[in-house]
Amino acid sequence: MLGQEAQSRQQMNPLIGVEFFSQKKLDACTHCGLCLPTCPTYRELGLETDSPRGRLYLMSTAFRDIDPTPLNEDWGKYIYRCLDCRACETACPSGVHFGELVEEARAIYELNTKRPKKHRLWTNLVFKGLLPKRMRLNLVFELLWLYQRLGIRSLVRRTRILKLMGKMGEMEAMMPEVPTPTLKYSLRKLSPAIGKAKYRVGFISGCVMNQLFTQTNLATVRVLQENGADVLTPRKQNCCGALHVHNGVRETALGLARQNINAFEGEDLDAIIINSAGCGATLKEYDALMQHDSEYAEKAVSFSGKMRDISEFLAEIGIAQPKGEIKRTVTYDEPCHLVHGQNVHAQPRQLLQSIQGLNLVELKESEWCCGSAGIYNITQPEMSKSILDRKLNHIADTEAEIVASGNPGCILQIQLGIRERDLPMSVMHPVDLLDCAYRGVDPLE
Repeated sequence: MLGQEAQSRQQMNPLIGVEFFSQKKLDACTHCGLCLPTCPTYRELGLETDSPRGRLYLMSTAFRDIDPTPLNEDWGKYIYRCLDCRACETACPSGVHFGELVEEARAIYELNTKRPKKHRLWTNLVFKGLLPKRMRLNLVFELLWLYQRLGIRSLVRRTRILKLMGKMGEMEAMMPEVPTPTLKYSLRKLSPAIGKAKYRVGFISGCVMNQLFTQTNLATVRVLQENGADVLTPRKQNCCGALHVHNGVRETALGLARQNINAFEGEDLDAIIINSAGCGATLKEYDALMQHDSEYAEKAVSFSGKMRDISEFLAEIGIAQPKGEIKRTVTYDEPCHLVHGQNVHAQPRQLLQSIQGLNLVELKESEWCCGSAGIYNITQPEMSKSILDRKLNHIADTEAEIVASGNPGCILQIQLGIRERDLPMSVMHPVDLLDCAYRGVDPLE
């Protein structure tokens, strides 16, 4: 049942889904402008409509007024040109939940706008037909592994085929080496602690993480085991829905959230661990996503309350000192959805500083977006590249051997930039470095 305020708004405003828009969170904005210097698109373009304050005004005109502004193409352009990096949330003195607002705005836009056929086909293929279907996802990445292993990739890249494939071609250009398919099946349902168990935690293996960053998933579990945790990885979990939420595909995201909550329901866990910053921010906000679901609202609050980023959890419990050394120079890039979305700032640095021999060099503007932002580097390639260039200039200045970052999209984006500039650097997750220190191996050998 809708509340009285929501019912009133629905009667005044004919837009589908507007009754679920967080009006009180919108009204918290005082239009002070302190968010403007932190916004990458505003810094690049200098347009009020490409600032957090401007976008909130666009939402207000469409969702609050009795005679709403049509959700036309220009309206959608400004709402979707936002990276959803949430740096404005960190800067905002009024505590505006901009990320939730822009995601709700996109959902309402998708419900009230007829997209071109090509866009609908893309959405149905990726967000509905692939990411939520684990077996299909396995098959696609196994075929990609063969495509790379058999040398077909090298042949294709010598032709113009990728340019003709549009977005699919751009995705292929970013694709790293796909791990051996059998590797992901070595992640067990229950991985017992080394020595006496002090904690029992759940682990979200993810969709892209499980396919492209299998070694990082295995490293995460090993590090948790090393620190006295029994690790439960339920087989019935699925994609977290982060990309769906970011792109307005809300109904599919709700279905995925219900599936993940069900997968962990009834388990006595100290925490549920995630090693992907973008996924973690969404998982921690299942309570906001599902607040209007009478059956799952309370379950979502409990689920979100247990979510922890791997660095956050390890910092909370205090880790066992790694015995191995890593004599490498490392710099740390802060994923937006970790530092701004989850307020996890110092913990990854603490973990890196615990590794003997490691020289941690601070990265200028480490909290500034790299331009990945989910699939932003595909949907907004020019803006993404401009933002990445700013990041790469600072990364190059560090002269680090390794760039550490705790989000798959950031890792892929920065890897692409480093490869294009031919910089002598590697990119990896902080937990991979910690795992190498526990095992006494050099991460670059």
